[in-house]
Amino acid sequence: MADFSGKTVLVTGGAGVIGKSAAKLFLERGANVVLADIDAGKLETAAEALNGGERVSTIPGDLSETETAKAAVDHAVGVYGKLDILFNNAGISGKVAPVHLLDVDAWDDIVKVNLRSMFLMLKFAASNMVARKSGSIINMASSMSGWDVLSGGAGYASTKHGVVGLTKVAALDLARYRIRVNAICPGVIETTLGVPGLGEDKGSSAVEHFADRIPLRRIGQPADVAEVVLFLASDAARHVNGAAWLIDGGQTLQSFSNAPEEGVYPLES
Repeated sequence: MADFSGKTVLVTGGAGVIGKSAAKLFLERGANVVLADIDAGKLETAAEALNGGERVSTIPGDLSETETAKAAVDHAVGVYGKLDILFNNAGISGKVAPVHLLDVDAWDDIVKVNLRSMFLMLKFAASNMVARKSGSIINMASSMSGWDVLSGGAGYASTKHGVVGLTKVAALDLARYRIRVNAICPGVIETTLGVPGLGEDKGSSAVEHFADRIPLRRIGQPADVAEVVLFLASDAARHVNGAAWLIDGGQTLQSFSNAPEEGVYPLES
């Protein structure tokens, strides 16, 4: 269990389920945590729930805006003196539609949040870390759309594939400064984000639809993701760089050829 005492962590999408879960673990293991999110109300609620006192700070705003992204990094450094770790977590599902019916505005909205904000936060965090020649950045991608495709998910899949590419290039560019950049690729996780193609209004029932198609026969939990984030941020992962880590219970191992029907991977009693 890594000790993050004295470290400063910036978590974007900090009002979301996975962001809060990671922030909670970082706090429990000694870090100072800055939460950033576009939803100011939910951000304050998340900070209060963490009950971290002076070791928790918030900054609301649209991180796809250049000045706001820079301000988030400046805020972390201003409050705690430095930035050691960025969990680049903000993202949306966006509109689901066949590619020929997806309107341009919907495409632009997805790209703005899922890729532009990811680049901006990485850019400004890395610029600060370069001077200290130390740091770890973990980008949120997705196993379903960072490794695979989803019908109707042109915007979502394109941005998630883009995050994996951005991660690998950044890892190569920044390695000389002893800054590591990795991506996490969760499968179906029990969050409120929704599952593209099934409709966000269905909530947890949409997520449960996938349970029988996951070899481990369980839906991923936010803590499953958070623990991997902390590992990648820690010195234990000092030789992990440019990786895209799947956290999907084996979901992406399956195809029609090896799992044509539900129930082919029953758990042994």
